[in-house]
Amino acid sequence: MGIMFGELTDRFESILKTLRGHGKVTEKNVEEALKLVRRALLEADVNYKVVKEFLEEVQAESLGSKVLQSVTPGQQIIKIIHHGLVNILGGQHRPVRFARSPGPTIWMLTGLQGSGKTTTCAKLAARFAKSGRTPFLVACDLARPAAIQQLQRLGHDIKVPVHTGSGRPLDVAMAGLVAARAADRDLVIIDTAGRLHVNDELMQEVAALKASVQPTETFFVADAMTGQDAVSSASAFAGRVGIDGVIFTKIDGDARGGAALSVVKVTGAPILFTGTGEKVDDLEPFHPDRMADRILGMGDVVSLVEKAQAAVEAKDAGRWEEKLREGRFDFEDFLEQLEQLKKMGSLESLLGMIPGVGRQFKGLSLDPRAQKRMEAMILSMTPSERRHPEILNGPRRLRIARGSGNSIQDVNRLIKQFGMMQKMVRSVSRSGRRGMPRLPIGMPQM
Repeated sequence: MGIMFGELTDRFESILKTLRGHGKVTEKNVEEALKLVRRALLEADVNYKVVKEFLEEVQAESLGSKVLQSVTPGQQIIKIIHHGLVNILGGQHRPVRFARSPGPTIWMLTGLQGSGKTTTCAKLAARFAKSGRTPFLVACDLARPAAIQQLQRLGHDIKVPVHTGSGRPLDVAMAGLVAARAADRDLVIIDTAGRLHVNDELMQEVAALKASVQPTETFFVADAMTGQDAVSSASAFAGRVGIDGVIFTKIDGDARGGAALSVVKVTGAPILFTGTGEKVDDLEPFHPDRMADRILGMGDVVSLVEKAQAAVEAKDAGRWEEKLREGRFDFEDFLEQLEQLKKMGSLESLLGMIPGVGRQFKGLSLDPRAQKRMEAMILSMTPSERRHPEILNGPRRLRIARGSGNSIQDVNRLIKQFGMMQKMVRSVSRSGRRGMPRLPIGMPQM
């Protein structure tokens, strides 16, 4: 989640702490808490109509006799607020749709210029290629020549073919569909043109394109950093073109989060994915319940475990399980874990998924320069030294320091950290815990 919702989460944690502290909750307590909730949501740039509806529902449920007379009224109200947030965010996770055979599935991405459509096309292609689909990208953003080159470069990087052409976007799209069928590709992703703002020309172009290609899904790509402007443009597209789902980009940025908490109620379209960074793998399915947990400071252990599992290649899972059972861990394993940690995203984001931890470590990050220094020191070791750390005596440590451009103190610090991880691995091995999803060694164990 990055720092999006950061301030809102802080406010909610404070409000909920106060509610939990009441042994008995009165109507006055509830009203005071909901005033604070209202202010927090409005300051997070949530649509005022959405806030009004949310508070009315929460207040009606919170003032019922079952809640006020329960043994844990504060906890009951927190559950009601959580349920209300899940409802605002769409209720249930809605999986993306695929066409029935013979297909192919066609996804069309719409949105304003600069929202991240082109990059999102590649992210979707990369994600579903991993699950066995055969994606095919079609460059229909002819209003911005750089978009075609960008999509070609991204397609090359992820090894997915890209169809390009000139003339009308509709002609390029139809030719792209013919090419995709000829190549026996089962997922066609169409990148469309955007504008700096909503206008009739853009709407007519996108509507004509949609009517002709009949996409399985029409996504609106919104920049989370633009706040309620993203909701307004999504609403305009929903009304004039029709959208099946929203993809939010840049949620790792310093956004207040109001757009994500408004868009479902305003447009009627669910949030399907969120872009969590610039890398092609930085795209996550959206789960309303998990996001509500994170907003309320309850963490998101399920997503954290999924990230950890994704970071470990399937072919390596058995090998790691065997190593952990036997308590074996050397510097080559440590180097591999550093690589996996980089794949999982920012340390602040990961810690925010652990209940009760995110707030304590707010602002903490793993300095990429520090990580590179660690990697340089490990790579300066001989294969024998990496596999047998116990032979790292003074002269060897001095050679490693000089070879990696670090001080002997840096090398000693690395070896000390490594020793702590070795102890942890051996402790896990002795505990005999098997069959549970394991986080990379460098991360806190649940």
